[in-house]
Amino acid sequence: MSLKEKININHLPSHLAIIMDGNGRWAKQKGRLRAFGHKNGSKAVREIVEASAELGIDNLTLYAFSTENWKRPKIEVQTLMRLLVSSLKKEIKTLQDNNIRLLGIGDLSSLPKKAHQELLEVIDNTKTNNKMTLVLALSYGSREEILNTVKKIAVKVKNNIISPENIDESVINEHLYTRNLPDVDLLIRTSGEQRISNFLLWQIAYAELYFTETLWPDFNKENLYEAIIEYQKRERRFGKTSEQLS
Repeated sequence: MSLKEKININHLPSHLAIIMDGNGRWAKQKGRLRAFGHKNGSKAVREIVEASAELGIDNLTLYAFSTENWKRPKIEVQTLMRLLVSSLKKEIKTLQDNNIRLLGIGDLSSLPKKAHQELLEVIDNTKTNNKMTLVLALSYGSREEILNTVKKIAVKVKNNIISPENIDESVINEHLYTRNLPDVDLLIRTSGEQRISNFLLWQIAYAELYFTETLWPDFNKENLYEAIIEYQKRERRFGKTSEQLS
């Protein structure tokens, strides 16, 4: 039985999030520049997006570029932005063929004009697709997202649009970048690092975490299947006891 056949399609994570880590180390191991790693990392993106859609996962969020990544060497940032533009142009057919809707979360206005425009065009061109939602986290930082959410709600309280006693989790969810998405069920991080790196801090409250030593450019659909099989073995209790769930 293949790994794919071992997956229970009735128990898939509704929202899968991935921290795609290890492009630079992958390139360094091969004696190449970091840009070479990012380019090969984009190939892994296509394989994982297609495999996720084929399995029937509803939502896939990829941590593509963090707010902290702006601090990287200028040449690397420029390379990443050029790669973003070229990938969006190239992968529009993949998205349409697989009936995938694209969304972007983060401070998108801080992206270079060309990258921002290309992103908005692909988002608009795929807005009626409904098999899977692919979310690219770009210039994204979870603390910034939560801070902006607090500010927006504070303004509404000040203007008597919301009363403080009516603020609950649903109100906060409505003001996040991810307001139209369910909470994350499974978070995967590649490259062996075991930290969250300011990614979807609110949304992963009850997510299962899966860490793999595999560097992102080497992460393929078989690795994805392994992660999902491991997820399906776990008991998600949401604060309850095993006895309460049985």
